[in-house]
Amino acid sequence: MKISIQAQGSRAVGNGVFNAAAISIFLISITWIWFWAYRRKHCSIVGPKAWPLFGSALEMIHNFDHLHDWLLVYFRKTKTINIAMPSSTYTYTVDPVLVEHILKTNFSNYPKGKGFYEKMEVLLGDGIFNSDDEIWKRQRKTASFEFSSKILRDFSTVVFRRHALRLGQIVAHSADTREPIEMQDLFSRLTLDSICKVGFGVELGVLASALPDNPFAKAFDNANVIVTMRFFDPFWKLKRLLNVGLEASLKKSAKEIDKFIYKVIHSRRSEIQASRACGKSDQQLKPDLLSRFMELGEDPANQINDKSLRDIVLNFIIAGRDTTAVTLSWFIYMMALHPEIADKVYEELKQLERNLESEGSLKNSTVADQQSFNELLAKFADRLDYETLARLPYLHAALTETLRLYPAVPQDVKGIVTNDIAPDGTRLKGGDMVIYVPYCMGRMEFLWGKDAEQFKPERWLKDGTFQAISPFKFTAFQAGPRICLGKDSAYLQMKMTAALLCRFFMFELVPGHQVKYRMMTLLSMAHGIKVIVTKRT
Repeated sequence: MKISIQAQGSRAVGNGVFNAAAISIFLISITWIWFWAYRRKHCSIVGPKAWPLFGSALEMIHNFDHLHDWLLVYFRKTKTINIAMPSSTYTYTVDPVLVEHILKTNFSNYPKGKGFYEKMEVLLGDGIFNSDDEIWKRQRKTASFEFSSKILRDFSTVVFRRHALRLGQIVAHSADTREPIEMQDLFSRLTLDSICKVGFGVELGVLASALPDNPFAKAFDNANVIVTMRFFDPFWKLKRLLNVGLEASLKKSAKEIDKFIYKVIHSRRSEIQASRACGKSDQQLKPDLLSRFMELGEDPANQINDKSLRDIVLNFIIAGRDTTAVTLSWFIYMMALHPEIADKVYEELKQLERNLESEGSLKNSTVADQQSFNELLAKFADRLDYETLARLPYLHAALTETLRLYPAVPQDVKGIVTNDIAPDGTRLKGGDMVIYVPYCMGRMEFLWGKDAEQFKPERWLKDGTFQAISPFKFTAFQAGPRICLGKDSAYLQMKMTAALLCRFFMFELVPGHQVKYRMMTLLSMAHGIKVIVTKRT
C-alpha cells in the first residue's frame, strides 16, 4: 500500500514537471511566433528597428550624440518615418507638404502641447514661445505690433552696432597676440548683452574685454541647459519633487533669474512714474521692449501684469540670444572652411565701402597702428544701418546658406491633438508627436539638388539679387501663423556683426580642433569654435 502511494506520488510529480515543461515550451513558442511576426511586420518599413516593448528607443539612445545625422540616413530613403517609442510614436518628416499641413493648413491640431509647456514653464512661463490658443494669440498680436515698430528697429540698430564694434575690438586684440580665440562664447556674450539692452534696457557688460561673469547670465545659461535636458530625462519630475540633481540647480537658477528681472521691472516702473511726474511725455520713455510692454499693460484689456512682463521679455531673450549666437558660430566655421567664399564676402564689403566713400558718407583711412585700426573699425561700424546692410546680398545669402545647413533649431516638435491623415497618407495619432527636421531638410537632394550638402551662397542669388523661397522648404524661421516675428531683427544683428568681422578679419581653425554639434534643442557646438585670427589690411 505504501509502495503504491509512493508510485502515485512519483507519477503526479512527473506529470507536474511534464505539464510545467509543456507550458513553458508553449509560452516560449508563442512568444517567439509573436516576436517573429512583429519583426516581419516591421522589416519592410523604412526606419529604425522597432523591438517589442522598447520600440526604437535603444537604437535612438545608441545614436543620440549624432541624432540628426542618424535620422538623415533614413531620410535619404523616405521623406517621413515613424519611430516607435515605449509610450508613443514620433513621426519625423522632411516633406514640405507635411510641414505646411502641420504649420498652416491644420495648424490648430498641432500646438506646442502640454508636454512642452511643462518642461519649459519654469523658464518661459506663459510667454509666446510656450503658449497655445488664446494666450498665444493675444501675445502674438501685441508682439507683432511692437516688432514692426520703427522705434524698436532703430533702437536695435544702435545697440547691435555698439556691441558688434566691441566684439571687433576684442577680436582685433586676439589677432595682434596670435592667441587662439573661442568665438561661440564671444557670440553668446554679444547676443546676451544686446538682447538684454533691447529687452530690458539694461547693460549686463559680459562682453567687456575681461569677459566677466554675471549672476543673471550664469543662472540664465544654467537654466537653459537644464530645461533642455528635461526632454531627454524621463525622471525629471521625480527629481523636481525631491529637489535633487539638476532640478535642484534649476530651482536656484530660476530664483536668481526672477530676482534680477523683477528688480528691473520695479525699477523701470519707478523711472516711468518719475518721468511723468517731471512732465515728460510717453514718447520720451525708453524704447526697450520692457518699457513698451509696460505702457501697453496700463490698459486692463491687455492683461499684462508683472508676471506677464517677466515671461514676455524672457521669451524674446531666449529666442534672440542663443539662436543668433549659434548661427554666427556656424557662419564663422563656414568662413574658415571656405576662404574663397570669405573673400567674396570681403570683396562685397569693400565695394560697399568704396560706394560709401564716393557718396561722401565714409572717409577713407589707412592702417598704421592699433589705434588707427580701431578707428577704422569704428568708422565702418558707424555707417552700418538697416538700409546699408540691405545692400549686401551676398552676405545675406551666405548667412542664409549657413542657416540652411546649420539651422539654429534643428528639430521642431509639435503635439498632435486628434487623429489626422496627412496629405501623403501618413496617419498621425492624437497624443503622439510630429517633428519636422530643418537640419535634414537642408541636406535633401530632392529639395536642393545634387549639391545639397555643399555650402553655396550662390544658390540664393539670381542676377545678384537675393531670392526668397517657401518657408515650408526653408524652415529655419518656422512658417505659417508661428513664423518668427524676430526674423528681421535676427538678420539685422547677424549682418551687422558678420559685416564687421568679415571686412577686417580672416579666420582659420585651430589645428586639431574638432567642431561638432551638441545634442540640445539648439544646434550649438559641443566644443565651441576655436580660431586663429588674421587682420585684413
